[in-house]
Amino acid sequence: MQYRRLGTSNLKVSALCLGTMMFGDQTDIGEAERIVASARDHGVNFIDTADVYTKGASEEMVGTVLAADRPNWVLATKLGNPMSGRPNQSHYSRHWIISEVENSLKRLATDYIDILYLHRDYQDENLEEAVRALGDLIRAGKIRSFGLSNFRGWRIAEVVRLCQQTGVPQPIVCQPYYNLLNRMPEVEILPACAHYGLGVVPYSPIARGVLTGKYLPGQTPPENTRASRGDKRIMETEFREESLIIAQRLKQHSDERGIQLGQFATAWVLANRHISSVIAGPRTLAQMDDYYAAVDVKIAMDDEALVDSLVPPGHASTPGYTDPGYPFFGRVVAG
Repeated sequence: MQYRRLGTSNLKVSALCLGTMMFGDQTDIGEAERIVASARDHGVNFIDTADVYTKGASEEMVGTVLAADRPNWVLATKLGNPMSGRPNQSHYSRHWIISEVENSLKRLATDYIDILYLHRDYQDENLEEAVRALGDLIRAGKIRSFGLSNFRGWRIAEVVRLCQQTGVPQPIVCQPYYNLLNRMPEVEILPACAHYGLGVVPYSPIARGVLTGKYLPGQTPPENTRASRGDKRIMETEFREESLIIAQRLKQHSDERGIQLGQFATAWVLANRHISSVIAGPRTLAQMDDYYAAVDVKIAMDDEALVDSLVPPGHASTPGYTDPGYPFFGRVVAG
């Protein structure tokens, strides 16, 4: 396993971060224990969850499987997405940030959270209120640092400015949606993180499964896959004929190199010098096993050239490639 500094912080994390969105939902406790044990054996020391994953069940399962080895893990969780329909059980009020951190600590069965992410960029939030609350939690020892997930570049800059203004330690990491089918973070998000010294830990390096090559153009998705279930997020972003064709071209290239496409796609993300770690989000132990070899895959100049020819730098594979879970507002019409 490789270990990298998280931005300009002194914290070192494994190049692979174990994502646990499936824990408590499609991954039961037995499989979760096997996945975590395997990750530990392969040198993974970084694990990621969120309060909203199965409404707390993922955090509870992570707390259970880490209980005997908690000090050896860098534990990250998130808040901000709605935990219920009640008005103050989402977003970034001081009330919710402080109370939900207490809830997460109980679910995770731990005294502290290494990294707390603000899970999404709410356009109209009072970010100063959020930053001050996070500062108080750091001083109280409840969290050791914080990060930003799905934040736009200028909003990252605004949070850093507010931290400087209020004397709060600045965020140490950003978690964007970044892979070789969605290179839009290269325009603003990655440069902002590099400028301010934030580590970058992208999620979905295999584009929710499209970059495994299992989906074939013009054919019905295989059973027991996200696309076969009609998952809204994959159907409105990754699952496009153009993207499936690109995936097959890259699978051919990966096969010629003797590696799996998912390993190539993950290695491509890691080859960006701004990236500290990448989130592997397995449902099964077999899926986690497929990620490990990516750490040793070298991306050569001809690999870069092929990807650039299929998806130009700073662009997505097709127009309109926007995750419905994190929309943007686009043109605002006057009057």
